[in-house]
Amino acid sequence: MDKAQQDALKKAAGIEAAKLIQDGMIAGLGTGSTVRFLVDELGRRVQEEGLKFTGVTTSRRTQEQAEGYGIKIVNIDDVDHIDITIDGADEVDKNFNGIKGGGAALLWEKIVAINSNKVVWIVDQSKVVDTIGKFPLPVEVIPFGNGQVIRKFEAKGYKPTLRLDAAGKPVLTDENDYVVDLHLGRIDHPQELAEDLIHTVGVVEHGLFLNMVDQVIVGDPAGPRTLINPNK
Repeated sequence: MDKAQQDALKKAAGIEAAKLIQDGMIAGLGTGSTVRFLVDELGRRVQEEGLKFTGVTTSRRTQEQAEGYGIKIVNIDDVDHIDITIDGADEVDKNFNGIKGGGAALLWEKIVAINSNKVVWIVDQSKVVDTIGKFPLPVEVIPFGNGQVIRKFEAKGYKPTLRLDAAGKPVLTDENDYVVDLHLGRIDHPQELAEDLIHTVGVVEHGLFLNMVDQVIVGDPAGPRTLINPNK
Protein backbone atom coordinates (compact mmCIF):
# COMPACT_ATOMS: atom_id res chain seq x y z
CA MET A 1 0.00 0.00 0.00
CA ASP A 2 1.44 3.38 -0.95
CA LYS A 3 1.44 6.47 1.27
CA ALA A 4 -1.48 8.11 -0.54
CA GLN A 5 -3.68 5.06 0.03
CA GLN A 6 -2.57 4.83 3.66
CA ASP A 7 -3.32 8.54 4.18
CA ALA A 8 -6.79 8.07 2.68
CA LEU A 9 -7.50 5.31 5.23
CA LYS A 10 -6.14 7.43 8.09
CA LYS A 11 -8.26 10.36 6.98
CA ALA A 12 -11.41 8.23 6.83
CA ALA A 13 -10.73 6.91 10.35
CA GLY A 14 -10.07 10.46 11.60
CA ILE A 15 -13.32 11.78 10.14
CA GLU A 16 -15.25 8.85 11.63
CA ALA A 17 -13.72 9.46 15.08
CA ALA A 18 -14.53 13.19 14.95
CA LYS A 19 -18.23 12.24 15.11
CA LEU A 20 -17.66 11.11 18.70
CA ILE A 21 -16.98 14.67 19.85
CA GLN A 22 -20.09 16.64 20.73
CA ASP A 23 -20.92 20.11 22.03
CA GLY A 24 -19.72 20.81 25.55
CA MET A 25 -17.28 17.91 25.74
CA ILE A 26 -13.76 18.03 27.13
CA ALA A 27 -11.73 15.97 24.66
CA GLY A 28 -8.17 14.71 24.74
CA LEU A 29 -6.48 15.12 21.36
CA GLY A 30 -3.61 12.79 20.62
CA THR A 31 -0.55 13.12 18.42
CA GLY A 32 0.56 11.77 15.07
CA SER A 33 -0.32 11.50 11.40
CA THR A 34 -3.81 10.01 11.89
CA VAL A 35 -4.72 12.54 14.59
CA ARG A 36 -3.80 15.37 12.22
CA PHE A 37 -6.73 14.33 10.02
CA LEU A 38 -8.98 14.17 13.10
CA VAL A 39 -8.04 17.72 14.13
CA ASP A 40 -8.57 18.96 10.55
CA GLU A 41 -12.11 17.57 10.64
CA LEU A 42 -12.80 18.97 14.12
CA GLY A 43 -11.52 22.35 12.89
CA ARG A 44 -13.94 22.15 9.97
CA ARG A 45 -16.82 21.35 12.34
CA VAL A 46 -15.88 24.22 14.65
CA GLN A 47 -15.80 26.67 11.75
CA GLU A 48 -18.71 25.36 9.64
CA GLU A 49 -21.06 23.76 12.19
CA GLY A 50 -20.31 25.86 15.27
CA LEU A 51 -19.10 22.85 17.28
CA LYS A 52 -18.02 24.00 20.75
CA PHE A 53 -15.74 21.78 22.78
CA THR A 54 -12.62 22.09 24.91
CA GLY A 55 -9.44 20.24 24.02
CA VAL A 56 -6.58 18.89 26.09
CA THR A 57 -3.59 17.97 23.93
CA THR A 58 -0.85 15.37 24.27
CA SER A 59 1.84 17.40 22.49
CA ARG A 60 2.76 20.94 21.52
CA ARG A 61 2.37 19.95 17.84
CA THR A 62 -1.29 19.07 18.28
CA GLN A 63 -1.92 22.17 20.37
CA GLU A 64 -0.58 24.46 17.63
CA GLN A 65 -2.67 22.73 14.95
CA ALA A 66 -5.88 22.86 17.04
CA GLU A 67 -5.44 26.49 18.08
CA GLY A 68 -4.93 27.37 14.42
CA TYR A 69 -8.57 26.33 13.88
CA GLY A 70 -9.79 28.31 16.88
CA ILE A 71 -10.30 25.20 19.03
CA LYS A 72 -10.11 26.11 22.72
CA ILE A 73 -7.18 24.26 24.32
CA VAL A 74 -6.67 24.14 28.10
CA ASN A 75 -4.06 22.69 30.42
CA ILE A 76 -4.83 19.19 31.71
CA ASP A 77 -4.67 20.45 35.30
CA ASP A 78 -7.43 22.98 34.60
CA VAL A 79 -10.09 20.30 33.94
CA ASP A 80 -11.70 17.94 36.45
CA HIS A 81 -12.39 15.24 33.86
CA ILE A 82 -11.83 14.33 30.20
CA ASP A 83 -14.88 12.84 28.46
CA ILE A 84 -13.00 11.14 25.66
CA THR A 85 -9.48 10.98 24.28
CA ILE A 86 -8.83 10.15 20.64
CA ASP A 87 -5.28 9.20 19.72
CA GLY A 88 -3.32 7.12 17.25
CA ALA A 89 -1.33 3.96 17.96
CA ASP A 90 1.72 2.37 16.38
CA GLU A 91 0.41 -1.17 16.92
CA VAL A 92 -2.66 -2.75 18.50
CA ASP A 93 -3.31 -6.47 18.92
CA LYS A 94 -6.33 -8.72 19.41
CA ASN A 95 -6.10 -8.33 23.21
CA PHE A 96 -6.36 -4.53 22.85
CA ASN A 97 -2.77 -4.09 23.96
CA GLY A 98 -0.97 -1.33 22.11
CA ILE A 99 2.39 0.28 21.48
CA LYS A 100 2.57 4.05 21.30
CA GLY A 101 5.41 6.56 21.23
CA GLY A 102 6.57 6.48 17.63
CA GLY A 103 6.15 10.26 17.71
CA ALA A 104 7.96 10.54 21.08
CA ALA A 105 4.83 11.85 22.89
CA LEU A 106 4.09 8.69 24.91
CA LEU A 107 4.37 10.24 28.40
CA TRP A 108 1.88 13.05 27.82
CA GLU A 109 -0.32 10.63 25.84
CA LYS A 110 -0.46 8.18 28.75
CA ILE A 111 -1.19 10.91 31.31
CA VAL A 112 -4.11 12.17 29.22
CA ALA A 113 -5.37 8.62 28.53
CA ILE A 114 -5.48 7.47 32.15
CA ASN A 115 -7.44 10.60 33.08
CA SER A 116 -10.06 9.99 30.37
CA ASN A 117 -13.48 8.38 30.79
CA LYS A 118 -13.15 6.80 27.34
CA VAL A 119 -10.13 6.15 25.11
CA VAL A 120 -10.44 5.71 21.34
CA TRP A 121 -7.58 4.95 18.97
CA ILE A 122 -7.65 5.65 15.25
CA VAL A 123 -5.34 3.56 13.08
CA ASP A 124 -5.00 2.32 9.54
CA GLN A 125 -5.28 -1.41 8.85
CA SER A 126 -1.48 -1.92 8.88
CA LYS A 127 -1.31 -1.17 12.63
CA VAL A 128 -3.61 -4.07 13.62
CA VAL A 129 -1.51 -7.15 14.49
CA ASP A 130 -1.86 -10.50 16.24
CA THR A 131 0.87 -9.82 18.80
CA ILE A 132 2.54 -6.48 19.49
CA GLY A 133 6.30 -6.05 19.35
CA LYS A 134 7.33 -5.82 15.71
CA PHE A 135 7.12 -2.03 16.09
CA PRO A 136 10.08 -1.00 18.31
CA LEU A 137 8.83 -0.26 21.84
CA PRO A 138 9.63 3.32 22.89
CA VAL A 139 10.84 3.95 26.44
CA GLU A 140 11.26 7.51 27.74
CA VAL A 141 14.39 7.88 29.87
CA ILE A 142 15.99 10.87 31.54
CA PRO A 143 19.25 11.95 29.88
CA PHE A 144 21.36 11.52 33.04
CA GLY A 145 22.70 7.97 33.11
CA ASN A 146 20.85 6.93 29.97
CA GLY A 147 23.86 4.89 28.87
CA GLN A 148 23.60 2.82 32.05
CA VAL A 149 19.92 2.14 31.40
CA ILE A 150 20.73 1.12 27.82
CA ARG A 151 23.42 -1.29 29.11
CA LYS A 152 20.87 -2.86 31.49
CA PHE A 153 18.44 -3.29 28.61
CA GLU A 154 21.18 -4.85 26.46
CA ALA A 155 21.97 -7.36 29.22
CA LYS A 156 18.29 -8.38 29.30
CA GLY A 157 18.21 -8.96 25.54
CA TYR A 158 15.87 -6.02 24.84
CA LYS A 159 17.97 -4.81 21.84
CA PRO A 160 17.85 -1.10 22.74
CA THR A 161 18.80 1.84 20.51
CA LEU A 162 18.87 5.51 21.49
CA ARG A 163 16.57 7.41 19.11
CA LEU A 164 18.50 10.03 17.12
CA ASP A 165 17.32 12.82 14.81
CA ALA A 166 18.59 13.46 11.27
CA ALA A 167 21.57 15.39 12.68
CA GLY A 168 22.57 12.44 14.88
CA LYS A 169 21.48 14.13 18.11
CA PRO A 170 19.18 12.38 20.63
CA VAL A 171 15.48 13.04 19.95
CA LEU A 172 13.99 15.08 22.81
CA THR A 173 10.46 14.62 24.14
CA ASP A 174 8.27 17.54 25.24
CA GLU A 175 9.79 17.00 28.71
CA ASN A 176 13.33 17.10 27.24
CA ASP A 177 13.90 13.41 27.90
CA TYR A 178 15.46 10.83 25.56
CA VAL A 179 13.72 7.90 23.85
CA VAL A 180 15.19 4.39 23.79
CA ASP A 181 13.55 2.00 21.31
CA LEU A 182 13.48 -1.72 22.15
CA HIS A 183 13.61 -3.98 19.07
CA LEU A 184 11.87 -6.99 20.58
CA GLY A 185 10.21 -8.53 17.51
CA ARG A 186 7.25 -9.75 19.54
CA ILE A 187 6.07 -9.23 23.10
CA ASP A 188 4.42 -12.35 24.52
CA HIS A 189 4.25 -11.16 28.14
CA PRO A 190 3.52 -7.43 27.95
CA GLN A 191 2.40 -7.09 31.59
CA GLU A 192 5.66 -8.50 32.94
CA LEU A 193 7.70 -6.36 30.56
CA ALA A 194 5.76 -3.24 31.58
CA GLU A 195 6.47 -3.94 35.26
CA ASP A 196 10.17 -4.49 34.59
CA LEU A 197 10.51 -1.29 32.56
CA ILE A 198 8.65 1.04 34.93
CA HIS A 199 10.72 -0.21 37.88
CA THR A 200 14.00 0.52 36.09
CA VAL A 201 15.53 3.63 37.68
CA GLY A 202 15.95 6.33 35.02
CA VAL A 203 12.88 5.20 33.05
CA VAL A 204 10.12 7.82 33.10
CA GLU A 205 7.49 5.87 31.14
CA HIS A 206 7.14 3.20 28.47
CA GLY A 207 5.00 2.89 25.36
CA LEU A 208 3.02 -0.20 26.40
CA PHE A 209 -0.64 0.80 26.66
CA LEU A 210 -2.22 -2.38 28.01
CA ASN A 211 -6.00 -2.80 27.99
CA MET A 212 -6.40 0.98 28.15
CA VAL A 213 -8.37 1.51 24.95
CA ASP A 214 -12.18 1.21 24.77
CA GLN A 215 -12.55 1.16 21.01
CA VAL A 216 -10.31 1.18 17.96
CA ILE A 217 -11.45 2.77 14.71
CA VAL A 218 -9.64 1.08 11.83
CA GLY A 219 -9.28 2.73 8.44
CA ASP A 220 -10.12 -0.08 6.07
CA PRO A 221 -10.38 0.00 2.24
CA ALA A 222 -14.05 -1.05 2.64
CA GLY A 223 -14.65 1.86 5.04
CA PRO A 224 -13.83 2.54 8.71
CA ARG A 225 -14.70 -0.28 11.13
CA THR A 226 -14.81 -0.14 14.92
CA LEU A 227 -13.38 -2.78 17.26
CA ILE A 228 -14.88 -2.73 20.76
CA ASN A 229 -12.79 -3.89 23.73
CA PRO A 230 -14.99 -6.43 25.60
CA ASN A 231 -12.90 -6.10 28.79
CA LYS A 232 -13.70 -2.43 29.35
